[in-house]
Amino acid sequence: MSGADEFDERIRHMRAKAQEMEQEAERATNPQERQRLKDKARRLKQQSDRESSEGIDPM
Repeated sequence: MSGADEFDERIRHMRAKAQEMEQEAERATNPQERQRLKDKARRLKQQSDRESSEGIDPM
């Protein structure tokens, strides 16, 4: 796998993880846990968007 392919896969993985966290947040019954998961998902999505648009490969 080339470096670009690995980078693309990393971005896809980050976005999938953010989506999983959003889904977990929807199922959470504890309001604090729900907010924590939503915040974490938002930060991860923002990071993946930023890295994707800038073409940043931190490895």
